[in-house]
Amino acid sequence: MALQKKIPLRKCVATGEMHPKKEMIRVVRTKEGEVFVDLTGKKSGRGAYVSKSEDAIALARKKKVLDNQLEVKVPDEIYSELIRVVLREQLKK
Repeated sequence: MALQKKIPLRKCVATGEMHPKKEMIRVVRTKEGEVFVDLTGKKSGRGAYVSKSEDAIALARKKKVLDNQLEVKVPDEIYSELIRVVLREQLKK
């Protein structure tokens, strides 16, 4: 009898839905206040997860959810990079 491995779940800050960690994109704020997209999901700092969908990213930008979660002003370049990551993932499929 094979044991099933536990799949770590994370909550999307924009939609509030729970998804497997691998289906999310992590945005990190370091102690110095630097914000960047963490594709590995392992960088140190305060992290927030967003679903890999353009709608979720647009909602996060509109409501400024990442600003609140990371407690810092998130630049527009971060949202642009998130959109690029989602589009790149869709091309691979």
